[in-house]
Amino acid sequence: MSASIDANILVHASNDRDENSVRARELIRRLAEGPDILYLFWPTILGYLRIATNPAILRPPLTPSEATTNIDRLVSRPHVRTQGEGASFWRLFRESGGTTARGNAVPDTHLAVLMRENGVRILSTRDRGFRRFDFLDVRDPFA
Repeated sequence: MSASIDANILVHASNDRDENSVRARELIRRLAEGPDILYLFWPTILGYLRIATNPAILRPPLTPSEATTNIDRLVSRPHVRTQGEGASFWRLFRESGGTTARGNAVPDTHLAVLMRENGVRILSTRDRGFRRFDFLDVRDPFA
């Protein structure tokens, strides 16, 4: 069964000072090895690049080169796929409450709808806000 991860899991994996760093790296390694597909959607990748290189969030931050190299290594794995919006995205976004979402709920809805559109149900994240989407199976890998 295919799965996806949120940007926060990638950030945990990149932060050696984080108590969940080893567990996050192990989760990513296990998912990327297959046999199922690990979907990395563009909002996750770009969110990771934004957070991991921001000195106000991650101390010390990664350099842009380090962060993009991490993504390069991950997306080059045979069981990892990147995916963007398809023809039904806007309709599903509207149906999923995207047009009434505010603030951080907008990018969360974006990711959730990309998952729905691509038939991906399992999301590993620490963000409890994703639980509002009944079409997702949200899992906190550190709970």
